[in-house]
Amino acid sequence: MLKTATVIRHVAFEDLGSFADTLSGRGYDIRYLEAGCDSLDSARDADLLILLGGPVSSNDEGLYPWLGREIRLVRDRMDRNLPLLGICLGAQLMARALGARVYTAKSKEIGFSPIVLTEAGERSPLAALAGGPVLHWHGETFELPDGAERLASTDLCTNQAFRIGPRVMACQFHPEAADGGFERWLIGHHVELRAEGVDLGGLRETERNERAGLRARGAAFLRAWLDELD
Repeated sequence: MLKTATVIRHVAFEDLGSFADTLSGRGYDIRYLEAGCDSLDSARDADLLILLGGPVSSNDEGLYPWLGREIRLVRDRMDRNLPLLGICLGAQLMARALGARVYTAKSKEIGFSPIVLTEAGERSPLAALAGGPVLHWHGETFELPDGAERLASTDLCTNQAFRIGPRVMACQFHPEAADGGFERWLIGHHVELRAEGVDLGGLRETERNERAGLRARGAAFLRAWLDELD
């Protein structure tokens, strides 16, 4: 019998990426919910919930009231110890659901660079990401929530990943972005890239050169985490 992986998507081009093949291969039926448009009722009891990234702030409930509903959904699933993976904005929503502050980082972190694993991170599924870069694309970061275990850092952001037990994982970076669809990101984030003076050609070339490794390490991370859920 297929398990259900419900995925909350905040912007069309930031989807499951290379994670889709791994999830399908492990027997998950993938169902997307579009943030702010679809009801979240079906996500409450899904076998797995994944919250993806997006350009809005987790603090923008006044502008986007549905953020509050997502935060309450996340809190409910964590209270019931149901599997949950948050990526970028998803991780920040998880931090807020746990009462931690989400705030503007020292500077935006856009591009490919490695994460530094803590001792706990080296013992976690994130160990599969060691030895190469990951994609970073965020302007905010979060305090480490009470009861959470820090797994990874970078020079710009001390808290890049955390977990609460084996079933709740949050990654501020993007281990899923390795499916060959990166040009959609460059188009969708055009205004931000221009405003930040990011070298578009360099970013595109790095992704192309690193794609195979990004995909392999991302898949290994996801498989290791799913193993812990079984």
